[in-house]
Amino acid sequence: MLTVRYIEKLWDARKYSRLLEELIAPRVEAAAAGELGDTPAAAAAALALVRLDELHQPQASLCPRLIRTLVALQETDGGWGDVATTALCLRALCLQNGQGQAIERGLAYLATLQQPAGIWPKIPIRRMPEDALVSAFVLAQLADNERFRDAIRFDAALAWFESHRWSLDQGAQSIWDHARLRIPAVATTPAGAEASWS
Repeated sequence: MLTVRYIEKLWDARKYSRLLEELIAPRVEAAAAGELGDTPAAAAAALALVRLDELHQPQASLCPRLIRTLVALQETDGGWGDVATTALCLRALCLQNGQGQAIERGLAYLATLQQPAGIWPKIPIRRMPEDALVSAFVLAQLADNERFRDAIRFDAALAWFESHRWSLDQGAQSIWDHARLRIPAVATTPAGAEASWS
């Protein structure tokens, strides 16, 4: 189990790839670990913030440094290098009711890249083919975030996964199963209808 002190030690030593590997290894998101390798500092900072929050340590002295790193690494287009890392960074910045321009720009980035079918491409170019693994990862990170659900075509994303759930590979299926648990019932159930996600 990673402790606050160990996370800080790896961060201060700038061992971002190692920190990311150790943070993601025990998580369901490990199936998409390869999608986060292009920007290890951003992904490690974001996942470290998530883990510190899970450990009930949002007041740790490392947290403000991680937040500053995420804000500094945000690109001019609003993303953090790729779709999966952007979703992870947004999740981290939204912890503890986070607010700000970086979050709004990141949400707009994901909304822009969402394809007509409802999911996202692996490579952050809208005309690229949709990618179920990356899209499941996005939903696993942000499905419980109301601002995210309002910024994108959330119903289209859910409908895509519902209609393709039997054709998902094992990695995408495991992350999608995890994402489904993060979706509030109110987001999936129209008034007077029963949810079909169970």
